[in-house]
Amino acid sequence: MQTTKTDVVIIGAGPAGSVAAGLLARKGYSVEMIERTHFPRFSIGESLLAQSIELLDHAGMLEDVAAHGFQFKDGAAFHLDGETTAIYFPDKSAPGPSTTFQVMRADFDDLLAKAAAKKGAKVSFGQEVIAFESDDNGAIVTVREESGNERKIEARFALDASGFGRTLSKMCKLETPSDFPTRRAVFGQVVDHITEPTFDRNKILVSIHPEERDIWFWLIPLKDGISSIGVVGSQESIEKAGATDHERLWNLIKSVPYKAKVLENAEVYRPAATIIGYACNVKSLHGPSFALLGNAAEFLDPVFSSGVTIAFKSAHLATELIDRKFKGEPVDWENEFSKELYVGIDTFRECVDAWYSGALQTIIFGRPKEMNDITRQLTSVLAGYAWDRDNMFVKSPKRTMKTVEKWCAST
Repeated sequence: MQTTKTDVVIIGAGPAGSVAAGLLARKGYSVEMIERTHFPRFSIGESLLAQSIELLDHAGMLEDVAAHGFQFKDGAAFHLDGETTAIYFPDKSAPGPSTTFQVMRADFDDLLAKAAAKKGAKVSFGQEVIAFESDDNGAIVTVREESGNERKIEARFALDASGFGRTLSKMCKLETPSDFPTRRAVFGQVVDHITEPTFDRNKILVSIHPEERDIWFWLIPLKDGISSIGVVGSQESIEKAGATDHERLWNLIKSVPYKAKVLENAEVYRPAATIIGYACNVKSLHGPSFALLGNAAEFLDPVFSSGVTIAFKSAHLATELIDRKFKGEPVDWENEFSKELYVGIDTFRECVDAWYSGALQTIIFGRPKEMNDITRQLTSVLAGYAWDRDNMFVKSPKRTMKTVEKWCAST
Protein backbone atom coordinates (compact mmCIF):
# COMPACT_ATOMS: atom_id res chain seq x y z
CA MET A 1 0.00 0.00 0.00
CA GLN A 2 1.32 3.43 -0.97
CA THR A 3 2.12 5.78 1.90
CA THR A 4 2.60 9.53 1.59
CA LYS A 5 3.55 12.07 4.24
CA THR A 6 2.30 15.58 4.87
CA ASP A 7 2.23 18.06 7.72
CA VAL A 8 -1.56 18.23 7.90
CA VAL A 9 -4.27 16.09 6.34
CA ILE A 10 -7.73 17.61 6.14
CA ILE A 11 -10.82 15.46 5.64
CA GLY A 12 -13.42 17.37 3.62
CA ALA A 13 -13.10 20.27 1.19
CA GLY A 14 -16.06 22.34 2.35
CA PRO A 15 -15.73 25.85 3.83
CA ALA A 16 -13.95 24.77 7.03
CA GLY A 17 -11.51 22.48 5.23
CA SER A 18 -10.64 24.89 2.46
CA VAL A 19 -10.07 27.84 4.78
CA ALA A 20 -7.91 25.70 7.08
CA ALA A 21 -5.96 24.35 4.10
CA GLY A 22 -5.37 27.83 2.74
CA LEU A 23 -4.27 29.23 6.08
CA LEU A 24 -1.81 26.39 6.71
CA ALA A 25 -0.41 26.38 3.16
CA ARG A 26 0.13 30.12 3.39
CA LYS A 27 2.22 29.51 6.51
CA GLY A 28 4.42 27.15 4.52
CA TYR A 29 3.13 23.78 5.72
CA SER A 30 2.42 20.85 3.42
CA VAL A 31 -1.31 20.12 3.38
CA GLU A 32 -3.42 17.49 1.66
CA MET A 33 -7.17 18.01 1.64
CA ILE A 34 -9.14 14.88 0.72
CA GLU A 35 -12.77 14.99 -0.42
CA ARG A 36 -15.12 12.05 -1.02
CA THR A 37 -17.15 13.78 -3.75
CA HIS A 38 -16.22 15.88 -6.78
CA PHE A 39 -16.74 19.62 -7.03
CA PRO A 40 -18.86 21.47 -7.86
CA ARG A 41 -21.49 19.62 -5.86
CA PHE A 42 -24.74 20.72 -4.24
CA SER A 43 -24.73 21.66 -0.57
CA ILE A 44 -27.35 23.34 1.59
CA GLY A 45 -26.59 26.49 3.63
CA GLU A 46 -26.48 29.40 1.20
CA SER A 47 -26.86 32.41 3.51
CA LEU A 48 -23.67 33.78 5.07
CA LEU A 49 -23.27 36.05 8.08
CA ALA A 50 -21.27 39.27 8.10
CA GLN A 51 -18.46 37.94 10.30
CA SER A 52 -17.77 35.35 7.60
CA ILE A 53 -16.43 38.19 5.47
CA GLU A 54 -13.88 39.13 8.12
CA LEU A 55 -12.78 35.50 8.46
CA LEU A 56 -12.52 35.08 4.68
CA ASP A 57 -10.43 38.23 4.51
CA HIS A 58 -8.04 36.92 7.18
CA ALA A 59 -7.70 33.71 5.14
CA GLY A 60 -6.80 35.70 2.02
CA MET A 61 -9.86 34.41 0.14
CA LEU A 62 -12.21 37.38 0.20
CA GLU A 63 -11.01 38.76 -3.13
CA ASP A 64 -11.84 35.46 -4.84
CA VAL A 65 -15.33 35.42 -3.30
CA ALA A 66 -16.10 39.09 -3.96
CA ALA A 67 -15.11 38.77 -7.62
CA HIS A 68 -17.61 35.98 -8.25
CA GLY A 69 -20.71 38.17 -8.19
CA PHE A 70 -22.70 36.44 -5.44
CA GLN A 71 -25.94 38.01 -4.20
CA PHE A 72 -25.35 40.90 -1.77
CA LYS A 73 -26.83 40.50 1.74
CA ASP A 74 -27.28 43.17 4.41
CA GLY A 75 -29.55 41.47 6.92
CA ALA A 76 -32.66 39.38 7.52
CA ALA A 77 -36.39 40.02 7.28
CA PHE A 78 -38.82 38.22 9.60
CA HIS A 79 -42.51 37.76 8.80
CA LEU A 80 -45.36 36.73 11.12
CA ASP A 81 -49.13 37.19 10.75
CA GLY A 82 -48.86 39.91 8.11
CA GLU A 83 -46.12 41.86 9.90
CA THR A 84 -42.57 42.08 8.56
CA THR A 85 -39.63 43.45 10.52
CA ALA A 86 -36.00 43.57 9.46
CA ILE A 87 -32.61 43.13 11.10
CA TYR A 88 -30.15 45.40 9.27
CA PHE A 89 -26.57 44.22 9.85
CA PRO A 90 -24.92 47.69 9.56
CA ASP A 91 -26.82 48.65 12.73
CA LYS A 92 -24.71 46.23 14.80
CA SER A 93 -22.55 47.22 17.79
CA ALA A 94 -19.41 45.22 16.95
CA PRO A 95 -16.69 46.46 14.62
CA GLY A 96 -16.06 44.55 11.41
CA PRO A 97 -17.82 44.01 8.08
CA SER A 98 -21.54 44.81 8.02
CA THR A 99 -22.62 43.05 4.84
CA THR A 100 -22.07 39.66 3.27
CA PHE A 101 -23.28 37.36 0.49
CA GLN A 102 -25.90 34.75 -0.24
CA VAL A 103 -24.21 32.05 -2.26
CA MET A 104 -24.88 29.07 -4.47
CA ARG A 105 -22.91 26.65 -2.35
CA ALA A 106 -21.79 24.51 -5.29
CA ASP A 107 -19.97 27.55 -6.70
CA PHE A 108 -18.86 28.87 -3.31
CA ASP A 109 -17.31 25.63 -2.07
CA ASP A 110 -15.61 25.01 -5.40
CA LEU A 111 -14.19 28.53 -5.38
CA LEU A 112 -12.78 28.12 -1.84
CA ALA A 113 -11.19 24.74 -2.67
CA LYS A 114 -9.51 26.29 -5.71
CA ALA A 115 -8.35 29.23 -3.60
CA ALA A 116 -6.74 26.78 -1.13
CA ALA A 117 -5.01 25.02 -4.02
CA LYS A 118 -3.68 28.34 -5.31
CA LYS A 119 -2.08 28.89 -1.92
CA GLY A 120 -0.26 25.57 -2.19
CA ALA A 121 -2.60 22.99 -0.65
CA LYS A 122 -2.98 19.64 -2.42
CA VAL A 123 -6.65 18.85 -3.06
CA SER A 124 -7.62 15.23 -3.82
CA PHE A 125 -11.19 14.43 -4.88
CA GLY A 126 -12.92 11.05 -4.99
CA GLN A 127 -11.17 9.90 -1.81
CA GLU A 128 -13.09 8.02 0.90
CA VAL A 129 -11.66 7.69 4.40
CA ILE A 130 -11.89 4.06 5.51
CA ALA A 131 -9.63 4.03 8.60
CA PHE A 132 -8.05 6.43 11.04
CA GLU A 133 -5.59 6.18 13.88
CA SER A 134 -3.70 8.76 15.87
CA ASP A 135 -1.50 9.34 18.88
CA ASP A 136 0.48 12.24 20.26
CA ASN A 137 3.06 11.81 17.48
CA GLY A 138 0.67 12.17 14.55
CA ALA A 139 -2.19 10.60 12.58
CA ILE A 140 -2.60 8.04 9.82
CA VAL A 141 -5.56 8.30 7.45
CA THR A 142 -6.33 5.39 5.13
CA VAL A 143 -8.29 6.31 2.02
CA ARG A 144 -9.87 4.36 -0.80
CA GLU A 145 -9.65 5.99 -4.21
CA GLU A 146 -12.34 5.63 -6.86
CA SER A 147 -10.16 3.14 -8.68
CA GLY A 148 -10.39 0.89 -5.63
CA ASN A 149 -6.75 1.45 -4.68
CA GLU A 150 -6.06 2.16 -1.04
CA ARG A 151 -3.32 4.37 0.33
CA LYS A 152 -2.19 5.82 3.63
CA ILE A 153 -1.47 9.42 4.52
CA GLU A 154 0.84 9.98 7.47
CA ALA A 155 0.46 13.44 8.97
CA ARG A 156 1.67 15.37 11.95
CA PHE A 157 -1.92 16.49 12.52
CA ALA A 158 -5.39 15.78 11.09
CA LEU A 159 -8.43 18.02 10.80
CA ASP A 160 -11.93 16.66 10.23
CA ALA A 161 -13.92 19.09 8.10
CA SER A 162 -16.27 16.45 6.69
CA GLY A 163 -19.45 18.32 7.63
CA PHE A 164 -22.55 16.18 8.04
CA GLY A 165 -20.40 13.15 7.18
CA ARG A 166 -18.76 13.56 10.62
CA THR A 167 -16.02 11.13 9.68
CA LEU A 168 -13.80 11.21 12.75
CA SER A 169 -16.54 11.79 15.27
CA LYS A 170 -18.02 8.48 14.10
CA MET A 171 -14.75 6.58 13.73
CA CYS A 172 -13.50 7.79 17.11
CA LYS A 173 -16.91 7.27 18.76
CA LEU A 174 -17.23 10.90 19.82
CA GLU A 175 -20.87 11.46 18.84
CA THR A 176 -23.48 12.04 21.53
CA PRO A 177 -27.24 12.63 21.14
CA SER A 178 -28.24 16.24 20.59
CA ASP A 179 -30.38 17.85 23.27
CA PHE A 180 -32.42 19.53 20.53
CA PRO A 181 -35.72 17.84 19.55
CA THR A 182 -35.59 15.96 16.24
CA ARG A 183 -36.56 18.37 13.48
CA ARG A 184 -36.95 17.95 9.76
CA ALA A 185 -36.01 20.36 6.99
CA VAL A 186 -37.51 20.13 3.51
CA PHE A 187 -35.87 22.34 0.92
CA GLY A 188 -35.29 23.03 -2.75
CA GLN A 189 -34.40 25.79 -5.19
CA VAL A 190 -36.61 27.76 -7.56
CA VAL A 191 -36.39 30.23 -10.39
CA ASP A 192 -38.32 32.68 -8.26
CA HIS A 193 -39.74 35.28 -10.72
CA ILE A 194 -40.48 37.47 -7.68
CA THR A 195 -42.36 40.68 -8.48
CA GLU A 196 -43.71 41.48 -4.99
CA PRO A 197 -42.51 45.09 -4.37
CA THR A 198 -42.12 44.67 -0.59
CA PHE A 199 -39.66 41.80 -0.96
CA ASP A 200 -36.00 42.72 -0.38
CA ARG A 201 -33.53 40.53 -2.30
CA ASN A 202 -30.70 41.79 -0.09
CA LYS A 203 -32.07 39.90 2.91
CA ILE A 204 -32.97 36.35 3.77
CA LEU A 205 -36.72 36.11 4.46
CA VAL A 206 -37.64 34.05 7.52
CA SER A 207 -41.37 33.42 7.77
CA ILE A 208 -43.20 31.88 10.74
CA HIS A 209 -46.23 29.62 10.46
CA PRO A 210 -49.29 31.59 11.65
CA GLU A 211 -50.61 28.77 13.86
CA GLU A 212 -47.58 26.60 14.70
CA ARG A 213 -44.81 29.04 15.56
CA ASP A 214 -42.15 26.33 15.81
CA ILE A 215 -42.53 25.86 12.02
CA TRP A 216 -40.52 28.38 10.06
CA PHE A 217 -39.54 28.96 6.43
CA TRP A 218 -36.52 30.38 4.67
CA LEU A 219 -36.29 32.16 1.34
CA ILE A 220 -32.73 33.00 0.32
CA PRO A 221 -32.39 35.01 -2.91
CA LEU A 222 -29.36 33.98 -4.95
CA LYS A 223 -27.97 35.48 -8.12
CA ASP A 224 -29.55 34.97 -11.57
CA GLY A 225 -33.09 34.89 -10.18
CA ILE A 226 -32.60 31.66 -8.24
CA SER A 227 -33.77 31.30 -4.64
CA SER A 228 -33.26 28.65 -2.00
CA ILE A 229 -36.47 27.79 -0.16
CA GLY A 230 -37.15 25.53 2.80
CA VAL A 231 -39.30 24.75 5.80
CA VAL A 232 -38.28 23.41 9.21
CA GLY A 233 -40.53 21.78 11.78
CA SER A 234 -41.11 18.66 13.81
CA GLN A 235 -41.17 15.36 11.95
CA GLU A 236 -44.91 15.06 12.62
CA SER A 237 -45.69 18.60 11.44
CA ILE A 238 -43.82 18.13 8.19
CA GLU A 239 -45.13 14.64 7.39
CA LYS A 240 -48.79 15.53 7.84
CA ALA A 241 -48.46 18.31 5.25
CA GLY A 242 -48.31 15.91 2.28
CA ALA A 243 -47.30 12.56 0.86
CA THR A 244 -44.06 13.70 -0.80
CA ASP A 245 -41.40 16.28 0.03
CA HIS A 246 -42.61 18.44 -2.86
CA GLU A 247 -46.18 18.41 -1.54
CA ARG A 248 -45.05 19.05 2.04
CA LEU A 249 -42.91 22.03 1.05
CA TRP A 250 -45.47 23.72 -1.15
CA ASN A 251 -48.52 22.93 0.99
CA LEU A 252 -46.79 24.53 3.96
CA ILE A 253 -45.72 27.53 1.89
CA LYS A 254 -49.39 28.03 0.98
CA SER A 255 -50.21 28.28 4.69
CA VAL A 256 -48.35 31.61 4.87
CA PRO A 257 -50.19 34.08 2.61
CA TYR A 258 -47.30 36.54 2.22
CA LYS A 259 -44.77 33.83 1.38
CA ALA A 260 -47.22 32.21 -1.04
CA LYS A 261 -47.67 35.59 -2.74
CA VAL A 262 -43.94 36.21 -3.01
CA LEU A 263 -43.46 32.77 -4.62
CA GLU A 264 -46.63 32.71 -6.73
CA ASN A 265 -44.68 32.66 -10.01
CA ALA A 266 -41.87 30.35 -8.90
CA GLU A 267 -40.69 27.41 -11.02
CA VAL A 268 -38.88 24.41 -9.56
CA TYR A 269 -35.12 24.58 -10.23
CA ARG A 270 -33.92 21.87 -7.83
CA PRO A 271 -36.48 19.28 -6.60
CA ALA A 272 -37.38 19.11 -2.93
CA ALA A 273 -35.15 17.09 -0.61
CA THR A 274 -35.07 16.54 3.13
CA ILE A 275 -32.77 16.25 6.14
CA ILE A 276 -34.00 14.71 9.40
CA GLY A 277 -32.37 14.96 12.82
CA TYR A 278 -29.47 17.11 11.63
CA ALA A 279 -28.44 18.52 15.04
CA CYS A 280 -25.42 16.83 16.62
CA ASN A 281 -23.15 16.98 19.64
CA VAL A 282 -19.76 15.43 20.33
CA LYS A 283 -17.94 14.41 23.51
CA SER A 284 -14.84 16.34 22.51
CA LEU A 285 -13.73 18.62 19.68
CA HIS A 286 -10.19 17.25 19.72
CA GLY A 287 -8.07 14.18 20.38
CA PRO A 288 -4.45 13.11 20.02
CA SER A 289 -3.16 14.89 16.90
CA PHE A 290 -6.63 15.70 15.53
CA ALA A 291 -9.44 18.25 15.84
CA LEU A 292 -12.98 18.56 14.52
CA LEU A 293 -14.05 21.61 12.51
CA GLY A 294 -17.43 23.12 11.63
CA ASN A 295 -20.40 20.81 11.20
CA ALA A 296 -18.16 17.80 11.80
CA ALA A 297 -17.94 19.05 15.38
CA GLU A 298 -21.29 20.64 16.15
CA PHE A 299 -24.40 21.60 14.20
CA LEU A 300 -27.27 23.45 15.84
CA ASP A 301 -30.01 24.54 13.48
CA PRO A 302 -30.21 26.44 10.18
CA VAL A 303 -32.45 29.24 11.47
CA PHE A 304 -29.67 31.82 11.98
CA SER A 305 -27.31 30.67 9.21
CA SER A 306 -24.52 30.14 11.74
CA GLY A 307 -23.00 27.01 10.19
CA VAL A 308 -20.44 28.55 7.81
CA THR A 309 -19.40 31.18 10.37
CA ILE A 310 -18.72 28.48 12.98
CA ALA A 311 -16.85 26.50 10.32
CA PHE A 312 -14.60 29.44 9.44
CA LYS A 313 -14.01 30.33 13.11
CA SER A 314 -13.04 26.75 13.97
CA ALA A 315 -10.59 26.68 11.04
CA HIS A 316 -8.89 29.88 12.20
CA LEU A 317 -8.62 28.72 15.81
CA ALA A 318 -7.29 25.27 14.88
CA THR A 319 -4.71 26.44 12.37
CA GLU A 320 -3.23 28.98 14.79
CA LEU A 321 -2.79 26.23 17.38
CA ILE A 322 -1.30 23.80 14.84
CA ASP A 323 1.19 26.47 13.81
CA ARG A 324 2.22 26.99 17.43
CA LYS A 325 2.38 23.24 18.07
CA PHE A 326 4.66 22.71 15.08
CA LYS A 327 6.91 25.52 16.35
CA GLY A 328 7.30 23.71 19.66
CA GLU A 329 5.15 26.12 21.67
CA PRO A 330 2.74 24.88 24.37
CA VAL A 331 -0.87 24.47 23.19
CA ASP A 332 -4.00 23.94 25.30
CA TRP A 333 -6.57 22.51 22.90
CA GLU A 334 -9.34 22.40 25.47
CA ASN A 335 -9.13 26.04 26.54
CA GLU A 336 -7.78 27.66 23.39
CA PHE A 337 -9.86 25.70 20.86
CA SER A 338 -12.86 23.94 22.38
CA LYS A 339 -13.85 26.48 25.02
CA GLU A 340 -13.12 29.40 22.73
CA LEU A 341 -15.20 27.94 19.90
CA TYR A 342 -18.02 27.17 22.32
CA VAL A 343 -18.27 30.85 23.27
CA GLY A 344 -19.89 31.43 19.89
CA ILE A 345 -21.63 28.06 19.65
CA ASP A 346 -23.30 28.59 23.03
CA THR A 347 -24.40 32.07 22.00
CA PHE A 348 -25.99 30.72 18.84
CA ARG A 349 -27.44 27.80 20.82
CA GLU A 350 -29.28 30.19 23.11
CA CYS A 351 -30.62 32.04 20.06
CA VAL A 352 -31.92 28.75 18.65
CA ASP A 353 -33.47 27.74 21.99
CA ALA A 354 -35.07 31.17 22.34
CA TRP A 355 -36.37 31.02 18.77
CA TYR A 356 -38.24 27.77 19.30
CA SER A 357 -39.51 28.78 22.74
CA GLY A 358 -40.91 31.97 21.19
CA ALA A 359 -38.73 34.28 23.28
CA LEU A 360 -36.57 35.49 20.40
CA GLN A 361 -39.59 35.90 18.17
CA THR A 362 -41.06 38.15 20.88
CA ILE A 363 -37.82 40.15 20.96
CA ILE A 364 -37.50 40.49 17.19
CA PHE A 365 -41.09 41.63 16.67
CA GLY A 366 -41.42 43.55 19.96
CA ARG A 367 -38.12 45.42 20.05
CA PRO A 368 -38.21 49.22 19.73
CA LYS A 369 -37.79 50.35 16.15
CA GLU A 370 -35.31 53.03 17.22
CA MET A 371 -31.84 51.64 17.70
CA ASN A 372 -30.36 51.30 21.19
CA ASP A 373 -27.54 49.30 22.78
CA ILE A 374 -29.71 46.21 23.23
CA THR A 375 -30.94 46.05 19.65
CA ARG A 376 -27.48 46.81 18.28
CA GLN A 377 -25.97 43.98 20.33
CA LEU A 378 -28.66 41.52 19.20
CA THR A 379 -28.04 42.60 15.61
CA SER A 380 -24.32 41.91 16.10
CA VAL A 381 -24.98 38.34 17.21
CA LEU A 382 -27.36 37.72 14.31
CA ALA A 383 -24.67 39.13 12.00
CA GLY A 384 -22.32 36.43 13.30
CA TYR A 385 -20.29 38.35 15.92
CA ALA A 386 -20.94 35.68 18.55
CA TRP A 387 -17.42 35.83 20.04
CA ASP A 388 -17.58 39.53 20.99
CA ARG A 389 -17.16 39.48 24.75
CA ASP A 390 -18.29 43.10 25.01
CA ASN A 391 -21.75 41.94 23.91
CA MET A 392 -24.12 41.05 26.75
CA PHE A 393 -25.79 38.37 24.57
CA VAL A 394 -22.34 36.71 24.40
CA LYS A 395 -21.28 37.29 28.02
CA SER A 396 -24.51 35.90 29.47
CA PRO A 397 -26.73 34.53 26.68
CA LYS A 398 -29.50 32.87 28.69
CA ARG A 399 -29.96 35.59 31.31
CA THR A 400 -29.78 38.37 28.73
CA MET A 401 -32.31 36.69 26.46
CA LYS A 402 -34.75 36.22 29.32
CA THR A 403 -34.36 39.82 30.53
CA VAL A 404 -34.74 41.32 27.06
CA GLU A 405 -37.76 39.13 26.30
CA LYS A 406 -39.56 40.46 29.40
CA TRP A 407 -38.64 44.01 28.46
CA CYS A 408 -39.89 43.66 24.88
CA ALA A 409 -43.09 41.92 25.99
CA SER A 410 -43.90 44.80 28.36
CA THR A 411 -43.23 47.68 25.94
